Amino acid sequence: MAPPQGQMRPGRQLAVLGFIFVVLYLLVFFSGASGSLKDRLEPRLGLDLIGGTRVTLEATNSVDGKPPTAENLEEARQIIESRVNAFGVAEAEVVTEGNRNIVISLPGENRNLDDVGEAAELRFRKVLKAADGSGTAAVPPPAATPAPSGSAVPTPSGSAVPTPSGSGAPKATSSPSGGQGGMAPASPSATPTPSASASPSAAAPTASASTEPVPASIEQQRKAVEQKVGAASWQAANGLQAPADLASDPSLADKLKPFGTLSPQEVAVLPAQMQFNVPTIGCAQLDARPPASISDAKQQVVSCEDGASKYLLDQAKVLGTDVSDADAVLDQTNAWVVSLDFTGDGQGKWTALTREAFNNEGQACDATALGQDGKCRVAVVLDNEIVSSPEIQGVLTGNSQITGNFNQKDASTLAGQLRYGALPVTFEQQEAQNVTATLGASHLRAGLLAAGIGMLLVIIYAFFYYRLLGSVIFLSLILSALLVFGALVVLGRQIGFTLTLAGIAGMIVSLGVAADSFVIYFERLKDEIREGRSPRSAVPRAWIRARRTIISANAITLLSAVVLYVVSVGTVKGFAFALGLATVLDLVVVFLFRHPIMTMFARTRAFLSPRVSGLGRALPARNQPTQPRNPRAKEA
Repeated sequence: MAPPQGQMRPGRQLAVLGFIFVVLYLLVFFSGASGSLKDRLEPRLGLDLIGGTRVTLEATNSVDGKPPTAENLEEARQIIESRVNAFGVAEAEVVTEGNRNIVISLPGENRNLDDVGEAAELRFRKVLKAADGSGTAAVPPPAATPAPSGSAVPTPSGSAVPTPSGSGAPKATSSPSGGQGGMAPASPSATPTPSASASPSAAAPTASASTEPVPASIEQQRKAVEQKVGAASWQAANGLQAPADLASDPSLADKLKPFGTLSPQEVAVLPAQMQFNVPTIGCAQLDARPPASISDAKQQVVSCEDGASKYLLDQAKVLGTDVSDADAVLDQTNAWVVSLDFTGDGQGKWTALTREAFNNEGQACDATALGQDGKCRVAVVLDNEIVSSPEIQGVLTGNSQITGNFNQKDASTLAGQLRYGALPVTFEQQEAQNVTATLGASHLRAGLLAAGIGMLLVIIYAFFYYRLLGSVIFLSLILSALLVFGALVVLGRQIGFTLTLAGIAGMIVSLGVAADSFVIYFERLKDEIREGRSPRSAVPRAWIRARRTIISANAITLLSAVVLYVVSVGTVKGFAFALGLATVLDLVVVFLFRHPIMTMFARTRAFLSPRVSGLGRALPARNQPTQPRNPRAKEA
């Protein structure tokens, strides 16, 4: 017999709920799952539950110590997250903490994350001069005559040289040595056409490399260095035009010795010309400078290669942002190289730079900086380190390759750093923590025990106070738990959500929200029965009166979870997500199970028994007539 018009059909709601369970657990077992049954049913767990690695990086982006801007810190966080994900671990969590720190959490494994915080600011700079970087001011004997190319300077040899000819693949004239490599066209069909008219001439370096005003704090630091080394030493260093000047005036050697005792931070504030010309400033000091001190692309800088030779480098006319992609590949000689693809604007800049270097426009490269074939070189500078300084033997109009003494790991690391861009700030590692799997398992057991105790207490209270109705609460909580568990497994595979100890706490809190909705519904039901309605008619009326209150209470909890998720970081996000997810699924159970099952119970004989149903004194006695709601009806 069909139910009367307007009466609900509980079977339909229960069928919809069953359909949701079937679809959800089909996704659990067959969507992206592999391995044993245990593996298919295991959600993605966080670092505090299964162990892993947590690293805290502190930003040190400027010489004056000011914190980075919020925009720069967020950009750095996104780049670091991309680098960590490039390891093949997409579940990594990278968040900002305060105005200086970035925290990296990698659950499931212990991994060395020292390299992900490197600034990786890629610069392509023309080599203007080269000098000895040992840091000693050795003066040649008086009889020695310095060679035109600067005998005190080791001239790079054995560098891989690109062949601009379109007739064959790029080839190296000899194997790279000393960490140097070659810059080769990626496509052998590209035929360079040297021209001197496409790029402005590079001016010869002068003692003042830039006309931009120096920040007051840097100027004060320079004055402090001048006082430390003495006025005579400072004046002698300022007057040097090249390290070879020592040969003509041996007395300069003693005056320049104080510069060899400067710290890397003190060396960093000196002008680039002074860093290069003073022989007692060696690569040990230069390599230890803060990367931020040489990050300005518009300034000439001094950098070292292999800790032996220091180079005066021109302004960076091609930047890391001009590189659109980078990959580690094997070339035709079976050697690992880094293939570079430039952006549209970047390709034009790169072509102009190679044309300028090939023609040595303005004679900016002196004899010490030329390669073995008499051509200028371009240094590929990554932060404070010269990766390669190939000699340019033609104008490169297509994509190129960085070659050197690379193995697969080194080439892949460099390609990953270039592919994911340059960090706008530099970092120092402040804390590295490895959580063992044993400790994580202990946390997991504690969290599950707490959740189990919380659910057990709710169920005991429900059966004690509501008796038969307690079974509705029990079944509802079981169904909610199964829905939450299935959703966690699927979301872990689809969006990388990881369950942490804070997430378990959010689910425990959601038990209280679910219990509130039961109390609201059942107490409304008692009120309807006290007013004289039969249990069968009281159930739908109680549902109508309680529904709005239940939705409002859950909506407030859900809104709180959303706000907390948006404004919070780290594990608090996991708490907010788990609380919001459990609240939404609790509403699903309320509408598709709790009300339909109550409608079915209202048609049973046990529901009419106060001792069994738990409605207590709300139900009238069996032999006692039901009191009418309207007093006048009794009089009538």
